[in-house]
Amino acid sequence: MKIAVFSPSESERKLIAATEKKFGCELKLIDDALSAENVNQVADCDGVLLKPLGNLDDEIVYKKLADYGVKSIGLRIVGTNTIDFDLAKKYHLTVTNVPVYSPRAIAEMAVTQAMYLNRKIGEFKANMDKGDFTNPDSLISNEIYNKTIGLIGVGHIGSAVAQIFSAMGAKVLAYDVIYNPEVEPYLTYADFDTVLKEADIISLHTPLLKSTENMIGKKQFAEMKNDAILINAARGELVDTAALIEALEKHEIAAAGLDTLAHESSYFFKKVDDAQIPADYKKLAAMPNVIVTPHSAYFTKTSVRNMLEISLKDTLALAEGERAHFVVSR
Repeated sequence: MKIAVFSPSESERKLIAATEKKFGCELKLIDDALSAENVNQVADCDGVLLKPLGNLDDEIVYKKLADYGVKSIGLRIVGTNTIDFDLAKKYHLTVTNVPVYSPRAIAEMAVTQAMYLNRKIGEFKANMDKGDFTNPDSLISNEIYNKTIGLIGVGHIGSAVAQIFSAMGAKVLAYDVIYNPEVEPYLTYADFDTVLKEADIISLHTPLLKSTENMIGKKQFAEMKNDAILINAARGELVDTAALIEALEKHEIAAAGLDTLAHESSYFFKKVDDAQIPADYKKLAAMPNVIVTPHSAYFTKTSVRNMLEISLKDTLALAEGERAHFVVSR
């Protein structure tokens, strides 16, 4: 079996030889993302593994994959919003993803950003850069065990965040449309508005759907505490970026930790010129009470290995006419 791996990262490249040996297949590395321009490179392959940065909406790509005998599109990520499921269905292409690769990796990043902002490290550094090494009362903080953590979404990642904060002594409130009794030792379920109003730190861990797009906007910021911290390590489009900037500028909330931003695919995971960096990112990144990371919460050795191996396992199974574990349908 030969499987095409599009846009492999440096860390993935280091795993290729061991992965080929473990699964008894050949991995063909293609530097760029799958497109109409390079889909012909799949002609000798039995499957494809993708980590798309933008929408895959060119019908010729789906048609060519089917013409070459490819049976599936294997995503090495959780998110599936880049795929045109109507075209995938039209050309009988099964879509798989990696729904769980290391919840702890993202959970630890969310907690790390929350701790950084809670202790106002960025603001201290901004003062120190100007020669001010004092401890002004405006930068006094409170220990985590005195805080209320609000989680929006308590699936694999959200529940890991709950466990970490609970172990630190914090009170954890959570809102989710699905009730899971197994996480109740670490949190108390509440409605959405209660979480927003009572939490000192609000962390988002919900998928991007039509119903969740811009779920945190002007109205929601107005409900939050003025000293609240917002953490988003889920999907950028969950938050109205303009409303977030306004809330920070007007001190409606105290700080924000962002591992993801709306429309990030135009510059995240790339080296770009200054002119290509959006104004809203520059404005956020310039604020000492904001920390932005380039969608890197997942980026641990465990996650990278699992993303490659889990997607490959399902792709090989479908190529051989067997059942895959993580099929996505819409």
